[in-house]
Amino acid sequence: MITSLLLFFFIFVYGFFILRLAFGISKIPYFSTQYKTPETTFSIVVPFRNEAKVLPELLESLSALNYPPDLFEIILVDDESEDGFEIKNQEQNIHVLKNNRKSNSPKKDAIETAIQHSKFSWIVTTDADCIVPANWLNTLDAFIRENNVEMVVGAVIYRTENDFLQHFQLLEMMSLQGATIGSFGINQPFLCNGANFAYSKSLFKSLHGFEDSNQIASGDDVFLLQKTLNAKAYGLSKIGYLKNHDFLVFTQPCFSLQALIQQRIRWASKATAYKTFFSKSIALAVLLGNLAVVLGFTLSLFAWMPFWDFYILFALKIVFDFVLLYQTGKFIQPQQIRYYLLSTLFYPFFSVGIALRSFGGTYQWKNRKLA
Repeated sequence: MITSLLLFFFIFVYGFFILRLAFGISKIPYFSTQYKTPETTFSIVVPFRNEAKVLPELLESLSALNYPPDLFEIILVDDESEDGFEIKNQEQNIHVLKNNRKSNSPKKDAIETAIQHSKFSWIVTTDADCIVPANWLNTLDAFIRENNVEMVVGAVIYRTENDFLQHFQLLEMMSLQGATIGSFGINQPFLCNGANFAYSKSLFKSLHGFEDSNQIASGDDVFLLQKTLNAKAYGLSKIGYLKNHDFLVFTQPCFSLQALIQQRIRWASKATAYKTFFSKSIALAVLLGNLAVVLGFTLSLFAWMPFWDFYILFALKIVFDFVLLYQTGKFIQPQQIRYYLLSTLFYPFFSVGIALRSFGGTYQWKNRKLA
């Protein structure tokens, strides 16, 4: 009985935070504007390593941008690729640089390398396996000018096929995007995604870049967000969430379970460095909510807890998650979601396993062992 009460306490703590984030999504207005004559200049930064298969698709979408070519540049930073990638079409304003490694974080080094060579006022980062919409920069330009911000966060979603692993990742990504939007809606932002992230070069330089987070391999996005929030000269008023379908970037999911595990360990490793009370609280609440389902299932399996207690526990988590996913789906609107119940049952075990594994300190990424 005491065990059941404790697990229900965990799930209601989880539900409190999830519903609060779901409420926050509705507080972020959809950004609508009539595109003005563009003014903002952008340096699009793409760190890459062994991405020869996917980079051409990204470059094709960048070449189709509906933005004056003299107002943006594309900077590709090669982090010791071994697949022989070459730029065949030099008509675009593309610069290819070699990464200047100086820390434990190859991606942060790549971004800093690009910024040192960039000639425009705003930095926009994305990943090699992404596709951007034609009005990506137009929408960003209008948002910056209308809101007087120094940092802009946007949504990222997966392109999926009829595959359980891919749809599992789609549901997880929708939850993360919902948490990101919702946290902005309640004025407690703590997440962003470097695949669709922009900030002024002056902001980056005034904060001394990634100076205090280079010991952690990942987190070029989240740590810079936190640093901006904590800076007296900037804070929340200078950060905006751009909710618009023309600022929605599509990326590829992991195609194997092993790759997914390593990626999620990399993501989870950032949580230990969260600095705000809210971000730490929600990380703990998510762990407790998933742990409640795992423990409830295990205890009911061995008849140490009534099956109906677990059934209600699991049903409550499904309801809480559905509210967040429903609110997120109003904006992101995925074409199809499959394997919802199976993914919902599998996710708590996956999440708890990743959380435990992330304390190991190392993971494999891009054929490298990182910490």
